[in-house]
This record gives sequence, C-alpha cells and structure tokens, in this order.
Amino acid sequence: MDPTTVAREARVERLRQARTADSKAKTKRSLDAVAGLVAAGERITVARVARKAAVSTWFVYNSPDVHQAVQAAVQEQARHGIPAAAILPKQRVSEASLQTDLALAREEIKGLKTERDRLQDRVRLALGAEIDDVQRTELLRRIRDLESHNALLISELAEQTARAGRLERRTVELEDEVTAVRRALTRSIRAVPSSAR
Repeated sequence: MDPTTVAREARVERLRQARTADSKAKTKRSLDAVAGLVAAGERITVARVARKAAVSTWFVYNSPDVHQAVQAAVQEQARHGIPAAAILPKQRVSEASLQTDLALAREEIKGLKTERDRLQDRVRLALGAEIDDVQRTELLRRIRDLESHNALLISELAEQTARAGRLERRTVELEDEVTAVRRALTRSIRAVPSSAR
C-alpha cells in the first residue's frame, strides 16, 4: 500500500474517532440534561434539552439514546404531571409594576408565537430536504422518523400554545388590576378635600 493511501486512511480513522468521541460527549450531556430537568420538575421538551446540553435539536432527534430518553420523560410527565409551583400570597402592587408585568407578558406571548411559527417552518423545510435524492425504502424510514419528530414538536407546540394562553389570561388580569388601581387612585384624589391638596 502506498504512503499516500496509508496517510489518508490514518487521517480518516482519526476523524472517525474524533467524531465518535464528540458524539459520546454530546449524548452524555443530553442524557444528563434530561435527568436534570426531570429532577427539577421542569417540563421536558426537545428544545429545552438541546439548550441545556448545548447541542442542536437535530442531535436530540437523531441520537437514538437521547431521543428515547426524551420520549420516555415526556410520556412519564404526561402520565404523572408536573407538580404545580407554589402559589405566592397576593401582594399589593403599584400601577407601574403592573404595567411592566403587562409589557413583559405581551413580549413573551409575541416571542412564543414567533417560536411556534419557526418550529412549523422547520418541520416543512426538514421534510422538503429529506425528500430530495433518497431511495424509496430510505424515504419511508425517514418519513416514520419525521412523524415521530413531528409528534414531539406538536407536543412542544401545545405546551407553548398553552403557555401563551396562560400569559394572555394573565395580561387580561393585569389590565383589570391596572384599571382598578386607576379607579382607586381617582376615588382617593376626589375624597381628599380641596383645602388639603
């Protein structure tokens, strides 16, 4: 075997080993992320696991061990639910604080809607890219994988939609509280005698 071929094969082998080591490290980080989220009582989603493990959502979907761990955690949470956060006693808040909360809630709703649209676009783009230049059997296998991934995305989208709904309800509550504070302030001002002003 000539030296050029030997050198090329050695380089390919080093790259393969480096890729394997990187994949193992990413898998470990992802599995640790799933375990950490479960232990913290946080809802499991592909995006949340990917963010916590510093990997791509593509890796989470296409790594069998990680994908299986995410699905198992999602199913377990669906069966048992996640304990609700403790409800803090109601506190008096200022109008400025309510306005700030209202603005933040509106901004988060806007972000969630953008994220929902982005996820839907990603599903469409991924499906279009996967269809190009593949054999029929490979296409069928990938379609099954995409359907599974789509189910996870639908679950995530449902979570984000529910969250947006909760934020919209909170926005209405905050607007009502702002209105009540304004009315109370107006009544207080009117109740003060003009000589005391």
